[in-house]
Amino acid sequence: MPDPAQEPIPLPQILEDREAREKCGVYGAWGVEDAGTHAYLALFSLQHRGQESAGIAATDGKTILRHADMGLVARVFDNDSLDRLNAHAAARPRVAGGAIGHNRYSTTGASKLENAQPMVATFGAGDVAVAHNGNIVNAAPLRARLEGAGHLFRTSSDTEVVLHLLSAASAAGDDDPLASALAELRGAFNLIFLFRDRVEAARDPWGWRPLVLGVMPDGRHAVASETVALDVLGAEFVREVEPGEIITLNDDGLSSRRFADAERPLAHCIFEHVYLASPASKIFGPRTVQNIRELMGERLWRESPAQADIIVPMPDSGRSAALGYARASGLPYREGIIPNRYVGRTFIKPTGKERAAAVRLKLNIVSDIVRGKRVVIIDDSIVRGTTTRAKMDQLRKAGAQEIHLRIASPPIRNACFFGIDFPSTKELVAANHTVDEIARLLGVDSLAYLTIDGLKDVVGQQGAPAGDYCTACFSGVYPIDVNGATARDALTKNC
Repeated sequence: MPDPAQEPIPLPQILEDREAREKCGVYGAWGVEDAGTHAYLALFSLQHRGQESAGIAATDGKTILRHADMGLVARVFDNDSLDRLNAHAAARPRVAGGAIGHNRYSTTGASKLENAQPMVATFGAGDVAVAHNGNIVNAAPLRARLEGAGHLFRTSSDTEVVLHLLSAASAAGDDDPLASALAELRGAFNLIFLFRDRVEAARDPWGWRPLVLGVMPDGRHAVASETVALDVLGAEFVREVEPGEIITLNDDGLSSRRFADAERPLAHCIFEHVYLASPASKIFGPRTVQNIRELMGERLWRESPAQADIIVPMPDSGRSAALGYARASGLPYREGIIPNRYVGRTFIKPTGKERAAAVRLKLNIVSDIVRGKRVVIIDDSIVRGTTTRAKMDQLRKAGAQEIHLRIASPPIRNACFFGIDFPSTKELVAANHTVDEIARLLGVDSLAYLTIDGLKDVVGQQGAPAGDYCTACFSGVYPIDVNGATARDALTKNC
């Protein structure tokens, strides 16, 4: 156990030396009234999946109108912009047109308007817009092949690769150009396309990211990254979009086809349960994320109990697991760290300097709760360690007698090539230090993580086999070959 009186050793400079990955939220619907407003509400509920830019595209059956800008959903859209989108979709004869939406957070250096989505293109079939969540591992060789065939690229985005594949398949006269284009992709992708006469949604054959289908009260359907988007629209959850499936929404309703068989095993991102998804969502199974995270906390207590006086969550992401840890331990749960609601999630800020400033603003210690106490702090994960270190220092200054840090996931030691914001092992504190060293880095009396087996056992209660989850960020075992994925240096991943 580290000596709390010993001067903590400096954290490595790991904040700004590599591009960060992104995590995004997507939505699409066809034939609903006020299509722009529906998309706005859905994006608002998915704000946790991306805070840097937001966009909506709508069609009147002839052209696509797009509105996108930097910032939160509430900043990007106002009554005028939503009225224009609603009117454009409503101008379609007989049945209203459709709309798709996108929330984004960016790679370092790519936080700019030109990378906001949905992305719109025009080719032989007319206008098409696309909203993309994920990382396409083989984007670089696909792009090189397309450029060799004469395709001109305007951005460094892997999303543009998808549009060029679609254009090439259409020009070649493929019976199903979209299916042909999607079949060439490897990696994690949820793609929602808006054509002039339909919305099409596709999920990669590994099922990396959640993508759900719902039905509105009027019988029309919608697709979204998480069930919370359906809830806010009053839609009923129907099912998940299957891995390798294309869902079509048009005037005739809903239809489905496959562009690929589902891979076995699947590769659901286990970090969705740990951090990314809303606690109110149901992903990869019937239980809410809140329920799964509480079970993680209970398992964490069984694996790594602590002699302490109180349990304090690191808000907001540690709250669910802390409830489970407190319930299992019988120790009192106290809100000893209060968040500033006007500061965004530090994990998804694009640069280290912005993250460091946000740490100082984001959380405040309630000294009356922690003073003189042996405190167990529960958090969902440690990525870089900068936020955690700053908070541990503040807890000491507020008078905490002992600090025992418990993390409701395993150490993150490996890069993610499938859409999470830790691309380089140089950014991961656990990739460069032992658990004891990390405890000293953070200035805590003890540190313990949930084991991989423990995490798998918990998420296995969702019904999907534990082997159907990607744990590469923890285990280093990748579901697909990522040797060619070093092309992340050449392409900006644009969700």
